[in-house]
Amino acid sequence: MSYIEQLKNTKYNLGSYIPIPLGFILLMLANFLMSDGVDTNEVIQQTIKMIGVNLTFVMLVGPLAFGLLIVLFWVKFIQGQSLTSLTTSREKIDWKRFFFSFFLWGSITTLMILALYFIQPENFVWNFKAEKFFIFLVLAIVLIPMQTSFEEYLFRGHMMQGIGLATNSRLIPLIVTSVLFGLMHIANPEVDKIGYIIMIYYIGTGFFLGIITLMDEGLELALGFHAANNLVGALLLTADWTAFQTNSILKDLSEPTTGFDVLTPVFVLFPILLFIFSKVYKWENWKEKLTGKLTVDNKEIEFNDTTL
Repeated sequence: MSYIEQLKNTKYNLGSYIPIPLGFILLMLANFLMSDGVDTNEVIQQTIKMIGVNLTFVMLVGPLAFGLLIVLFWVKFIQGQSLTSLTTSREKIDWKRFFFSFFLWGSITTLMILALYFIQPENFVWNFKAEKFFIFLVLAIVLIPMQTSFEEYLFRGHMMQGIGLATNSRLIPLIVTSVLFGLMHIANPEVDKIGYIIMIYYIGTGFFLGIITLMDEGLELALGFHAANNLVGALLLTADWTAFQTNSILKDLSEPTTGFDVLTPVFVLFPILLFIFSKVYKWENWKEKLTGKLTVDNKEIEFNDTTL
């Protein structure tokens, strides 16, 4: 049974899928409106001057990390859904899938950064300061996987399952969650630096994560990829124009390029990863899994806000 369809035999309440996504969307909208006309990178720089890099990192990432606890509490104790069924259609969470995805993308990210460093060393400076780095290392290991897991459990988990059950569709939740995931990043300083074309990367990443979730019938691969993407990147490389300005090992002084930073991951690297995952996990029936209808017994559905 599929990742979404597994819930069809439970007595679920569609109304319970509304509060958290709606609240988060409203927070996203408020953040965008408040940042309109504001140089978000300048705000980050001023905050760093006042409280330092590590505390600024905690201030930015901490709320999202805490959001993971809210989502898991809501699903477990308000909806009465098991955390396993929120994560996967398998009988138990497959951590081998998580770590395979984590180390695969972490290795690719590391190799790309090292290649750029050796090809164009003039674009980088050594940013490593042992005391600050190791404090950041502890903070990053704790907070970044929580932050990325929050986004995965919210978008590819809670929202994808809820929208899928409401529409009896796989394609609609894939599109909606991918676009919303991209829009979540619209107030990032990278948008000011590169322009709205970077939304191709953010929304494209959302589609990539949604596709591997639907094809693999679980979140494990998406959780591993997202954790590696943010954690390895934050530890190895920082720049003055990114949302994550950290006590990393290297600092990038170059100007971002639309082709390499935006288009290459979406149109080159992600298809390669899809090919690798499909071969390793023997994915089949792509059209059905990504665009097919769900078989849902509507007798099991309630839409009753009184239980929220």
